Amino acid sequence: MTGVLPKDDDRPVLVLGPNPTPNGGMHLGHIAGPYLAGDVYARYQRARGRNVIFTTETDDSQTYVVASAAREGITSEALCKRSTVQIQEALQAIGISYDGFGPFDSMYKATVLQYFKALHDAGVFKVKTVRLPYLERTGEFMVEGLIEGDCPVCLSSSRGGLCETCCHPNNFDQLLNPHSTINPDDKLTYREATIMVLPLEEYRDRLTKYHESLATHRRPHVRQMIAELLARPLQDVPITFPLNWGIDAQFPEVPGQVLNAWLELIPAGMFTTSYAASKLGRDTVPGELWRKAENLRIVHFLGFDNAYYFCLPHIAMLMAHGDKYVWPESIINNEFYELESSKFSTSKRHVLTPQELLKEVPRDVARLYLALTAPEYQRSTFSRAGLDKMAEDRLIGPWNQLAGTLAKAVANAGDDSIRLPVTPGGRGRIVLMLERFDLFYEMPTFNLNRAADTVLTQLDRLRGRAAALDGIGLDEQPEAWGDLFAEVKALLALASPLLIDLVTAAEEAGVFDGNLNALLAKGAFEAADIKPFAPPLLSAEPAGALAGGG
Repeated sequence: MTGVLPKDDDRPVLVLGPNPTPNGGMHLGHIAGPYLAGDVYARYQRARGRNVIFTTETDDSQTYVVASAAREGITSEALCKRSTVQIQEALQAIGISYDGFGPFDSMYKATVLQYFKALHDAGVFKVKTVRLPYLERTGEFMVEGLIEGDCPVCLSSSRGGLCETCCHPNNFDQLLNPHSTINPDDKLTYREATIMVLPLEEYRDRLTKYHESLATHRRPHVRQMIAELLARPLQDVPITFPLNWGIDAQFPEVPGQVLNAWLELIPAGMFTTSYAASKLGRDTVPGELWRKAENLRIVHFLGFDNAYYFCLPHIAMLMAHGDKYVWPESIINNEFYELESSKFSTSKRHVLTPQELLKEVPRDVARLYLALTAPEYQRSTFSRAGLDKMAEDRLIGPWNQLAGTLAKAVANAGDDSIRLPVTPGGRGRIVLMLERFDLFYEMPTFNLNRAADTVLTQLDRLRGRAAALDGIGLDEQPEAWGDLFAEVKALLALASPLLIDLVTAAEEAGVFDGNLNALLAKGAFEAADIKPFAPPLLSAEPAGALAGGG
């Protein structure tokens, strides 16, 4: 044994998922990154017996909504309403266990405005006159999701405000060769506008110290991005824009302007935290649970393309609030996920939704394969052939062989009251399993790929142990069988954040006693004996097909 026990940090955990833009539904490229990662992490924390809040909501103020609605010929409000339903259906289908999916309502807007007003009243924001792209035909400023051009840093195709490839900002008039995303033939000019900005350079020293202290909680690509940005003057961040879509900033210096949607997302998290907490039985004022006295540890899951805002402007704005709020501890990013080695593209109809996949494969198979191939450190791809091979060769076949051997041994024993001894060696191996999985489920070394692969590796090990005992009675080798049952039970518990339907079936079959939310609580596997059990089987058919549906 290594002597490194599972992490003992039992502070309450706030898990923030990315705020999906309601300009369409969700495909597997969305799910395989931050949404599944946030779900697995939240489920693991619950299994450890910790207090967890896992939440998000849609980002309705984004200009991407305006552009998509215009191209589709519907109102932005209608697109938001339809897309929010589609997003929630996709998350529910794949089993994303949010405690509360916040509504975009008057309380949300009030929370955002209060957050910004405190900073405005404290003089944090500055008035600045800048040049912005302008569409003479309609008399509109064109920013963020309304324009596209070439990134001034890496020369990749980029939308306004932020490059998804290098994650560097391209504020104001910096985007090269910009054109409208609604009608590329529209000619853009430039006009001056007076807006409010956040002078990010003023926070350089504090941001540097913050990120240096939490460097192990950042993945290499984000660390590189932060280092690149801190190696040059930090750009002023636009707080308001002269647009017709978004939340009215209500700042007298810039009447009629709206807040930059990207900068709503921290107060949005404060609102959704309280919303989710109310679903769990605790009523709070938005922002209350973010107070330092609450001693929450905040873990934020997001795509690399969003990392600039969450690592720099958002943290600076939290710092500008003084010692009022806790700051995110772990900011875990992912890269892009592709479909059969080509980029997911809604416009080219090159997409696969969770609902479509789940008509063909069981949810646990989908979740484990997405975890196994998640784009954590580099681009990765979804392959249907790869999924089928993993399911047959590494998951369903081996598990059902293991479960069948255990079920046969229980049936042959014919004694429901029997208990088998668990040896010190067996308990020691379980400790090693706990340590290994904890390394991949916990911060700062969280790794979906390795967690999923470890499930399959341990399954193969235990299947081999079971095969060696097949045909031998429980009474003939009680210690060997006792250790095997205990280790299989531990594997089920450790796989529970990924194989959510299998562990539910195991609980219904009597494998576990008590609350599924505390399967991995301290002392859960210290018993000196165990009752034999027949594990549930894994089906190769999707749940709908088993129920007679599509």
